[in-house]
Amino acid sequence: MSNEMTNERPELIWLRPERATRGPAPAHSRAAIAATAIALADAEGLAGVSMRKIAAALGAGTMSLYTYVPKKEHLFDLMLDAVAGEWRLPDQPSGDQRADLADFARQGIAAMRRHPWTPALVLTRPSMGPNSLRCTEYFLAVMAASPLSGGTKMELFAMLNGSICQFAQWEANQREAGGSAQWQAELATYLGSAVATGAYPHLAAAFAGGETTDMDPDAVFDRFVARVIDLILAAKG
Repeated sequence: MSNEMTNERPELIWLRPERATRGPAPAHSRAAIAATAIALADAEGLAGVSMRKIAAALGAGTMSLYTYVPKKEHLFDLMLDAVAGEWRLPDQPSGDQRADLADFARQGIAAMRRHPWTPALVLTRPSMGPNSLRCTEYFLAVMAASPLSGGTKMELFAMLNGSICQFAQWEANQREAGGSAQWQAELATYLGSAVATGAYPHLAAAFAGGETTDMDPDAVFDRFVARVIDLILAAKG
């Protein structure tokens, strides 16, 4: 049933016009509101974002902002899409699928490190605004030569995005819970004592391997996402 028939306004923010076709130009914009909300979230976390704080930063009345962004969920959609706009994508893929996907993933983890509140929000409220559609279109262009169905390609795109989000969330959790030297030392002691019991022979063998692994965050991410890309490029319909 159409919105005209039900006299209801669209629920999706992207279906709502940003400004009326008549009347004075609006004093604010969705982009400015989203940018202000992102700055607040970067500084205080998602819990620190409120229409009152956004209005104060913009020099506007709190209630007036609801004419631009009727619901907080709409604000989240605008924020996520603004972050998706930070991906610098070429007009066309290079033709090297692995390199193109790796670059896409690195831009993703960089954006999520800049905005550590994004992973949890993406995983609970995925957004498909204009910038998100641009990212989706680019992934599909990278995968254009693949014989996989469109539905499978979309699932693989969701897998890639979800993997980036999960890695970013894991990094954030590590920083929060494992930042202290005491925690690291206690973890090493615990694992050492557990392995010494002989109850975990495979874990003991893994620790006894002796190889050194580069634990630089970028190197860890590159190894992680390379395995995800292996799965994407080896996927069957």
